[in-house]
Amino acid sequence: MTAPQPAAPAQPPARAYDLLRDLWGYGSFRWRQGEIVAQLAAGGDALVLMPTGGGKSLCYQLPSLLRPGVGVVVSPLIALMQDQVDTLRQLGIRAAFLNSSLSAEGVREVEAALRAGELDLLYVAPERLLMEGTLRLLAGVEVALFAIDEAHCVSQWGHDFRPEYQGLGVLAERFPGVPRIALTATADDRTRADMVSVLGLEGAPQFVASFDRPNIQYRIAGKDNAKRQLLEFIRTEHAGDAGIVYCLSRKSVEDTAQFLSDSGVPALAYHAGLDHAQRQEAQARFLREEGLVVVATVAFGMGIDKPDVRFVAHLDLPKSMEGYYQETGRAGRDGEPSTAWMVYGLGDVVNLRRMLAGSAAPEWVRRIEGAKLDALLAYCETTACRRESLLAYFGEAYQGPCGNCDNCISPPQVREMTREAQMALSAAVRTGNRYGAAHLTDVLLGRDTDKVRQWGHHTLPTFGVGAEHDERTWRGVLRQMVSLGYLEAGEHYGLSATPKSRELLKGEVPFLLREEVLQPRRKTASKARAAAPSDLPPSAQPAFEALREWRGQEAKAQGVPAYIIFDNKTLAAIAALRPSSLATLGTVSGVGAKKLEQYGQAVLEVLGGVGEPA
Repeated sequence: MTAPQPAAPAQPPARAYDLLRDLWGYGSFRWRQGEIVAQLAAGGDALVLMPTGGGKSLCYQLPSLLRPGVGVVVSPLIALMQDQVDTLRQLGIRAAFLNSSLSAEGVREVEAALRAGELDLLYVAPERLLMEGTLRLLAGVEVALFAIDEAHCVSQWGHDFRPEYQGLGVLAERFPGVPRIALTATADDRTRADMVSVLGLEGAPQFVASFDRPNIQYRIAGKDNAKRQLLEFIRTEHAGDAGIVYCLSRKSVEDTAQFLSDSGVPALAYHAGLDHAQRQEAQARFLREEGLVVVATVAFGMGIDKPDVRFVAHLDLPKSMEGYYQETGRAGRDGEPSTAWMVYGLGDVVNLRRMLAGSAAPEWVRRIEGAKLDALLAYCETTACRRESLLAYFGEAYQGPCGNCDNCISPPQVREMTREAQMALSAAVRTGNRYGAAHLTDVLLGRDTDKVRQWGHHTLPTFGVGAEHDERTWRGVLRQMVSLGYLEAGEHYGLSATPKSRELLKGEVPFLLREEVLQPRRKTASKARAAAPSDLPPSAQPAFEALREWRGQEAKAQGVPAYIIFDNKTLAAIAALRPSSLATLGTVSGVGAKKLEQYGQAVLEVLGGVGEPA
């Protein structure tokens, strides 16, 4: 039975506000951070769903300082631990991690510091935490709290399921008096229920923020030479910006990264086929260099704190709305305008449908996974506000239009094409329900190819009945028919009519084709301007650029990402204020006492070397 939760005060203690100001340099909490801090500081548990960039880390880092002992953070990725520890040390917080990247001597040093009470926060991989030796080590010290980051990993329905996460229920048994907090940016109702059950959080309050990321513009288009489309998108809208491009296969990752590099876009590949050192180098370069594009499989980016990723592009369909939301959420953590861009085609739909049909999972599992894929495809094909559709999937009501998605900016046209859909079904059935989309398109267009003639399909009644439309239109029709379940792909990618298609053949339901429209293009921003926050006054631009150059040199000297020194938002605030004293500089949000002491004088000298704005 779950122990009753202590009654938490409505507000955190006064010391929490002192730490928030002195260490992080913030004058107030965001959203319900204060309530979460109060809950944990009082010894209670919590489950937190907060979008990427919403401030989840503070919810457990600050209570770890308020309570006696060390805060233990379960984190799934080495790169994330390193990034968080570097950030905390910049703030003057004693932090370390235990993972496979450490040497035996390094492990001994961290364990000695832990026993001596010299750590405020310790990051641990779930596999390491569940070792009996680690559990005994923690039992011998005072633990302030346990934070389970990326907690959706406990659920087999989560898009990043990690079996080792399911063992974390042991924390409630071995450390019954220690508060636990589970955090994630993405979880539907089923995943959330698993988090509660597996982690023993039945009595814990749930803090669920809005899933909306208003700064992200959602865009989806039909696939037509994906790499060329990607290059045009980057050159037109995101030249010089940092971005992540997701592909399903390792080969596609490598080919796309090479293509971008050959086309003058700084890009590198990341996938599980690379050795550990290569993956580490890719992560490190992405965090430390500006304007770099990483082309990766979905394993990349989970937990990456880089705030200035300006775009996330998908060249292949994700498998679920949860995966799509999590991956697109890696763009624009700093709140600045960013783009979630995706192209997809009939091949993507066919591949995912075939993978699902060929899965060895039980029928009930395939049914649920199929429903998740259906929801994603419906989102792709919708003509309504994308933000409204996306948030509705997570149970959040949103009154569109949002004005910041492709469907709102440039509403697609919809054509009633029931007759054409019936033609396509007829072509599939009459050719034996075993030919792919390309062959069916040839039959519908009346192309007298060798294959069409070989099989005698030029004699069919459906041969040439669709000649009034072009190939692109038929690709769209077939794609939507597979998406909506009127056609399904067989073992060799042949399309066959499904039982559901009868209602379409009988004219009982209409078939409405979403037609692609040209998307508006932004002028390409200069690399310098693209890095600056969108609300930075032009008069402050020289100061911002001077500070940014200084920050880059400082970060390189320390071997840390530039944003760990100061993020762009803080640099912009300093550039706009132009403080002439340490006291005034200390009033800027994001400038805590430790950073003021370490960097304050250098910042004032940089500003002193920049001419006064006109």
